[in-house]
Amino acid sequence: MKIAFIAMSGIRACDPELLELGLTLPGFVERSKQIASLPSLGLLTLAGMTPSHHDIQYIEIPDLYAEGVELETFDLVAISSYSAQINEAYELSARYRAIGVSTVMGGPHVTTLPHEARKYCTSVILGEGEPVWHDLLADAEQGKLKVFYDARNLDFDLADAPMPAFELLDIEKYNRITVQSSRGCPHNCEFCAGSNLICTRYKQKPVEKVLAEIDKICKIWPHPFIEFSDDNSFVNKAYWKALLPELKKRKIKWFTETDLSVSEDPELLDLMRASGCAQVLIGFESPTLDPLDHLEIKTNWKLNRFKKYKASIRTIQSHGITVNGCFIVGLDGQTSSVFDEIYDFVKETELYEVQITILTPFPGTPLYERLKQAHRLIDPTNWKTCTLFDLNFRPQGMTEHELAHGFRQLGAKLYSEEFTKWRRDTFKSNLRKSMRNEQFLTQKGAA
Repeated sequence: MKIAFIAMSGIRACDPELLELGLTLPGFVERSKQIASLPSLGLLTLAGMTPSHHDIQYIEIPDLYAEGVELETFDLVAISSYSAQINEAYELSARYRAIGVSTVMGGPHVTTLPHEARKYCTSVILGEGEPVWHDLLADAEQGKLKVFYDARNLDFDLADAPMPAFELLDIEKYNRITVQSSRGCPHNCEFCAGSNLICTRYKQKPVEKVLAEIDKICKIWPHPFIEFSDDNSFVNKAYWKALLPELKKRKIKWFTETDLSVSEDPELLDLMRASGCAQVLIGFESPTLDPLDHLEIKTNWKLNRFKKYKASIRTIQSHGITVNGCFIVGLDGQTSSVFDEIYDFVKETELYEVQITILTPFPGTPLYERLKQAHRLIDPTNWKTCTLFDLNFRPQGMTEHELAHGFRQLGAKLYSEEFTKWRRDTFKSNLRKSMRNEQFLTQKGAA
């Protein structure tokens, strides 16, 4: 069969004033470009486990439309999308079906809403794709595709993870390539639309498989920049202490998402820096205590570590690893004072990078269900506003206008050229001081 794997890429925002502001500020643009340029690891993984007698092609949606021609005929088209782009994905799937092409869709959104998705595609994958992909291909070859392929009760072991088909990529189009070392996160935050929506438990990929993937990437891109697509990389610190010395040998740069506990392990931080870690992204969520209460479903992990926030940022950055601190506006317990509180927190802690988003109730999350029951969703099925930058619910501690306006104003302050330069210059200056102090202590100890 001739199979296309089509990724719905790009950053979305609907707010016209935010668009006019442009997401054109340095901090917004830099991270937006990084996210927008990431290939779909899920699709590349399914492509990698597709038998070689099939003719496969990986396509980014902008490339598909840039050609300005009629859709190419395939025997099967696999489409992966998040909520903000789901309407475009549905439209594309419907266009393919109209010319007789079978389509299959997967990802968190369609796993949550399979009966919505089935209106637009031939088949829907619920949960992880790997356990059902071979069965789906066999059915497609026989012209007997099922409507649903449900993997939610199939416990897929990452020890069996296939090698992603990185060779399908035009590497010049990307500034980062994704590799996954784990799925799931034990914290289970109420708002999280990560891999917990398709994965029933936290699980780790064997070290040797991760290294094999990086080695394959290095064959097509010497000294690449790797973005680990984990929701929380350092849950198993012993695992990483085995992996990091091997990463060091590959001479790569890398980025990942983690929680605050990484700051509590100096040995781990040293290994991270030596192996090429450039930045970690940490969800602090709130610069004040009260909004953190019961942010996680079963624990108060962030609230219990709130007092360590500022010291932890300084510890990580003193090791030469920049911190991208993430904050959510619109949490219950926040008022319009949150915008100044975030700015002051960033300035006091001298964060190298900061990411602000509006609280977004994604379908399938406990947050969505709670706000729906409380009649606080503005338009419960307006998926195009699930962008992290648009308001699609009624906040508790401020008006909708105060939240949307305050978000824009905070973005303008945080991502101004002047403040961005100050944050980055300050990090470099502090790092030089830290290195001089370390050299002094080393010399003193030797004496």
